[in-house]
Amino acid sequence: MKSIWTKAFSLVLALATASAADEVASDVVIYGATSGGVTAAVQVARMGRSVVLVEPGHHVGGLTSGGLGMTDAGNKEVIGGLSREFYQRIRKHYAQDSAWKWEKREGYTHIGETPDALWRFEPRVAEAIYRQMLAEAKVTLVEGERLDLKNGVVKEGTELKAIKMESGKTFRGRRFIDASYEGDLMAKAGVSYHVGREANSVYGETINGVQVKNATKHQFVHDVDPYVKPGDPKSGLLPGVQSGPPGEDGTGDRRIQAYNYRMCLTDVPGNQAPFPKPAGYEPLRYELMLRYLQAGWRKIWGNHQMMPNRKTDTNNDGAFSTDNIGMNYDYPEGDYALRDLILAEHVTYQQGLMYFLANDPRVPDEVRKDVARWGLAKDEFTGTGNWPHQIYVREARRMISDYVHAEADCRRTRPTPEPVGMGSYNMDSHNTQRYVDAGGHARNEGDVQVSPGGPYPVSWRSLRPRAEECTNLLVPVCLSCSHIAYGSVRMEPVFMILGQSAATAACLSLDAGCTVQAVDYEKLKARLLADGQVLEFKGKTAATKGGVDPKSLPGIILDDATAEFSDGWGESHATPGYVGAGYHHNGDAGGRATFRWTPDADGVVTVGLTWTALPNRAKNVAVNVAAAGEPLVLSLDQSRAPTGGLFQKLGTVKAVKGQPLTVSLSAPAGAGHVIADAVQILPVRP
Repeated sequence: MKSIWTKAFSLVLALATASAADEVASDVVIYGATSGGVTAAVQVARMGRSVVLVEPGHHVGGLTSGGLGMTDAGNKEVIGGLSREFYQRIRKHYAQDSAWKWEKREGYTHIGETPDALWRFEPRVAEAIYRQMLAEAKVTLVEGERLDLKNGVVKEGTELKAIKMESGKTFRGRRFIDASYEGDLMAKAGVSYHVGREANSVYGETINGVQVKNATKHQFVHDVDPYVKPGDPKSGLLPGVQSGPPGEDGTGDRRIQAYNYRMCLTDVPGNQAPFPKPAGYEPLRYELMLRYLQAGWRKIWGNHQMMPNRKTDTNNDGAFSTDNIGMNYDYPEGDYALRDLILAEHVTYQQGLMYFLANDPRVPDEVRKDVARWGLAKDEFTGTGNWPHQIYVREARRMISDYVHAEADCRRTRPTPEPVGMGSYNMDSHNTQRYVDAGGHARNEGDVQVSPGGPYPVSWRSLRPRAEECTNLLVPVCLSCSHIAYGSVRMEPVFMILGQSAATAACLSLDAGCTVQAVDYEKLKARLLADGQVLEFKGKTAATKGGVDPKSLPGIILDDATAEFSDGWGESHATPGYVGAGYHHNGDAGGRATFRWTPDADGVVTVGLTWTALPNRAKNVAVNVAAAGEPLVLSLDQSRAPTGGLFQKLGTVKAVKGQPLTVSLSAPAGAGHVIADAVQILPVRP
C-alpha cells in the first residue's frame, strides 16, 4: 500500500500550478489557504468551476496543519461535508502500521476517534492530506503571494475584478472568497468590519466586552506581586502587566484575545530538539511566572494533549502560560512589517518561556526537570526550526453584514435564518489583558468559557457582505459575528464547513448569473445537503455530546442546570458521560456549588453524585450533605470515575417534609477542577 507521503508527492507533481504569467484568471479566486480556504477550493473544483487558491505563505491548512492537532470539535455529529471527509482521511492514515514510527498504535490511548473519523493528528499529516485533497481536485495552488495592501484591490462599483500581489502578479476572477484569518481582502474591498470586543449593549449580549468578574479561568490562584521591586509601585511594572484599570464589565474596547503557538512537543529522545534560547531572551520577562511558581503553582502541562507518535498539541493553560497576553492588539490592521514584528515578539516570548522553565536554576527542580524532558518534535515544522509556521490568530477582523451572528444565535434563543453549517463549541475567549487589582496583585481579564448548550446554526447571511459594499465576495473565516459568538464559531472544523458552503454559493451565483446576495437559498440548501453538510441538529439537545437523559434515570435527579453557584463557575460539555446538557466546573478557582431539594414527604434517602473524571480534576473535593439530621461530610477524588456506576453513593440521610436537603461541593483554588454535574436521590425501602 502506498503511504500518504508517496500519494501526496505523486499528486503534487500533477497539480495544476499557475503559469509564470503576470495575470491569472479563473471563475473563483480564493485568498488564504487556511483550512476553510482549502475546502472552499476543493468544493469549487468539484462543482466544475476553475479556481485558484492564493496563499501568502508556503503551507496549506492554517492552524490545523500548524500545531492544532487536538480538534476543538464540540459535537462531532454536526461536522459534515468536506470537513468530516478530512477527519475520515486522518483515520484512514493512522489505520496503517506505517503511520506509527515512534510508538505502536495499540499504545496510543488518546486516540479520540469516532467509528468513521479521527480527531487527533500530527501537523505534517494534516498538511499532507490537505495537499492530497487539493491535488486530487486539480486546484491551482499559488504559494508565497501576499496581497498588496495599498493597491491590491481592483473594484468597479460593488464588484471585485482582480486582486494584485506585492510581486505584481494579478488574479482576476468572477467570484472571490477571503478565507484568510486576518480578513485583508475583505477590508481592502471596502467591506465593513469590527476589531475588538463590542459592548454587551450592541447586540443584546451578556458576556461580550470587558470581563473582570467572569474571568475566573486561567486566573492567578495565588497572589503575585506585579512590581519589578516587590511591594514598590515606583519600581515599575513587570513585563506583560499593563498600567491602569481593566475597564468596566460589559463595555467595548479594541482589545482582542491572546495569540500563541500550538507547540508540537515530544518526549522521545530520538525525535527531540531542545527548546532553543531565542535571540533577545530576557529572564525578567518571566519574573511573574517565577513568583507564581514560588507561590506554589505547578500545573505547567494543564493543556498538554497527546497526539499519535508520542507528540503533543500543547496549548495555553493557567494564569501565566504560552498566551502572550496583550501583545497582539495591532496585529489585525497592521501592515506586513508590523505583523512580522508582532510575530517575532510572540516567538521570542514563547520560546523564551520554554527555555526559562527548562533551564533557569531558580525554577523549582521538579518543574524544571519535568519541562526539560520534553522538546520540539524534530520531524515537524522542519522548514521553520521545528517551530509552528502558523500563529493562532484567535480573532482579527470580523465582518459586519446584514446579519451578525451573536450570543443569541449560539444559545438558540432566536431563530437563525438560512443556515449553511453548524457550530457547537463553547463561547470561548482567552484573556486579553493583565493588570494590577485593588490589592496590588497581578490579575488577568477577558477569559470566558460558556457552553451554548448544544449545536446551533450559522446563517448564510453572515458569510456575505452587504450588497451595497460588495456583490461578488464571500467571507467564511472573518465572517459577520460578534466577539463572544466568534469565540465559538472560530473552530477549525467550522471554518472548513463554512468554506465549503461559501464555495457552493459562489458557484451557484455563477450558474444563475446573479450576485452572491441573490443566490436562491433553497437551491443552496439542497446542494449543501447533497454534499453531506449538516444544517440541522436532530439529536437531543439535552445530551449534545454523550449526555444521559435525566428522565431515563431512577429517583429524583438534581441537574446542575438548577444548582446554585458562587462567582466563577462555568458551563461545559467537553467531556462526555455527563447527565443532561453538560456540567459546571469551577475553573480551578475555588468557589462552591450547591444542589438543593425540598422533599414533600418524610423518609430515609440515599444520596449519590456523578461527575466526569479527568486527570485535571480536584482530588480533594469537599462534599457536604445537609438534611434534618447530622450532615454527611466526605472528600472525593474527581480525577477518578465514580464507583458503583454512574452515581457514587455518598450515604443515607433522613429527609423531612418541607426542610431543604442540600449537597455542596468545594475545593481550594489551585486544587484542580471541581465538577458539578448531577445528584441522585433514591428512597430507602423499609
